[in-house]
Amino acid sequence: MSKKNASYGSWKSPITTDLIVEGTVGLGGLNWDGDDIYWVEGRPSEGGRSVIVRLTPDTQLNDVTPQPFNARTRVHEYGGGSYLVHQGNIYFSNFVDQRLYQQKIQGKNTPYEITPEPLTPEGKYRYADGIIDAQNQRLICVREDHTQGGEPVNTIVSINLNNGEDIRVLTEGNDFYAFPRLSPDGTKLSWISWNHPNMPWDGTELWVADVNSEGSLGDKILIGGGTEESIFQPQWSPDGILYFVSDRSNWWNLYRYTGKVEPLYPIAAELGLPLWVFGMSTYGFSSAEKIICTYNKDGNSYLGSLDTKTLKLQEIDTPYTSIDCLKISRNQVLFIGSSPTQNSAIVQLNLDTGEQQVLRNSSQIVLDQGYLSVPQTIEFPTENSKTAYGFYYPPQNKDYQAPDGEKPPLIVKSHGGPTAATSSSLSLKNQYWTSRGFAVLDVNYGGSTGYGREYRQRLNKNWGIVDVEDCCNGAKYLAEKGLVDGNRMAITGGSAGGYTTLCALTFKDIFKAGASYYGVSDLEALATDTHKFESRYLDRLIGAYPEEKALYQQRSPIHHVEQLSCPVIFFQGSEDKIVPPNQAEMMVTALKAKGVTVDYVLFEAEQHGFRKAENIKRAIEEEFNFYAKVFDFKPAKS
Repeated sequence: MSKKNASYGSWKSPITTDLIVEGTVGLGGLNWDGDDIYWVEGRPSEGGRSVIVRLTPDTQLNDVTPQPFNARTRVHEYGGGSYLVHQGNIYFSNFVDQRLYQQKIQGKNTPYEITPEPLTPEGKYRYADGIIDAQNQRLICVREDHTQGGEPVNTIVSINLNNGEDIRVLTEGNDFYAFPRLSPDGTKLSWISWNHPNMPWDGTELWVADVNSEGSLGDKILIGGGTEESIFQPQWSPDGILYFVSDRSNWWNLYRYTGKVEPLYPIAAELGLPLWVFGMSTYGFSSAEKIICTYNKDGNSYLGSLDTKTLKLQEIDTPYTSIDCLKISRNQVLFIGSSPTQNSAIVQLNLDTGEQQVLRNSSQIVLDQGYLSVPQTIEFPTENSKTAYGFYYPPQNKDYQAPDGEKPPLIVKSHGGPTAATSSSLSLKNQYWTSRGFAVLDVNYGGSTGYGREYRQRLNKNWGIVDVEDCCNGAKYLAEKGLVDGNRMAITGGSAGGYTTLCALTFKDIFKAGASYYGVSDLEALATDTHKFESRYLDRLIGAYPEEKALYQQRSPIHHVEQLSCPVIFFQGSEDKIVPPNQAEMMVTALKAKGVTVDYVLFEAEQHGFRKAENIKRAIEEEFNFYAKVFDFKPAKS
């Protein structure tokens, strides 16, 4: 069958916005409880509700979280680590009131028929990252106290499982805490902490203390870390040795503490992650002698088995290029895997047989490969003789070809964080664009994770410069290679990626249009009107405030609107506490006064990132129609 001849951007695609949201769920929070498997599903079709799901060995799949409960915590605003399960008892944070609730699931009970009962009292408290201390009949977790006004107070607390009002502070005095973990015999507790202005990927400290007979902590011993070393995921082995991930060698690698700190397997790859949410996991123990781990190298994930005695690593073959949320129970491994042509899915791996079974797909949609663009990993030159990285997606639609000599429009994507990374995982949102005739460049600019601490630190004092230069140079690289139309290039991003987008449109003359999703336009407003977790983030990225106020103004697009003259569309959630709506609205007002083409789409009751199906759909469609006007092409009829 011959291909139709049509301009790039106007191709008709089966990858519609309905397809993107229908039957699609977010997957996370994997857990074992005996032979039962649990996870959390974020469901756009239910208004973004987070639902705990249980899968039993006899393949019964049930929702645990009944309506209207929503298993989501707001500690650090980003949450994560919202629930735990122990011997059929489930404890979770409910989004509306942030109280901890308990569900006792025993025998043949159907989970969703058991009404959750509140464990903690009403009040302005939030809880995350919990574990069970069975010996002392209590739950240990991170608590965020909002009762005093001003900046909330973070501590590690214990909560009596028989009387949830009996809450005791175990350790306090630091600005932030994560990963409270008990040794197998329950006699020691480890955790990490950090203080302003550090973020957890800048510098954290690893602590251990004895658990006394009455449950309090003894003397606290500092094992490692500091202001220039990031420690991630401390975990006890079955034989009581403390393991952890540290970037002291430039790379997040595995170490253990046996009276002294020793490395296990030095490798130029990342076994750690930026701790944006609680509950992240990149390794675990199938036995005291075997660690199963995932590591990132050159933008892709790998699975491996590390012998704790011989210190030899053996790669485990999988078809996935992105592996997250690793959890191990004896000879069984759980993870969320995805690849350029496979949606993210919960996968169970049997270490004895090597069998890999998909337990749950994030989407039931099966796409014809003829509509899928497979990303190409690219390296390109950028400022100061350095190299930056990205994934290039060429246009792909088996039904169409473009007229001779025409080159595709380009969308450059700038990921959020900015301390984060993009991957080559199948993204229907990317495929929405490429199947219509756009090229996409997903950039891992300087400051991204996955390439070592030095690469991550390129952004220190240089946010709004290095990230912008890398996005611009990636676009120019593709134009110079003749792969895209240099006169039809747009840039888009959310949150920190929205800031990069607005800076690129304001301070550079590369892009002809842009889309900012809840992006930062005024760094001063961000520094003075954001939540505790990120309130000092800009100290490293920009400089101390207000001491370097002039630098904040110099790099804020809102103060340089006269330099921005191309069309921009803004998307914003009305209840966003991380980047409040006034950030977008100040920019929209200023651009309209200048006469620049600008659209503003405000979604009521949405926060930082859109969770409702109808809003996700509308945002994509509005962005597409905006580019159609700017680049003067007629979209195909659906």
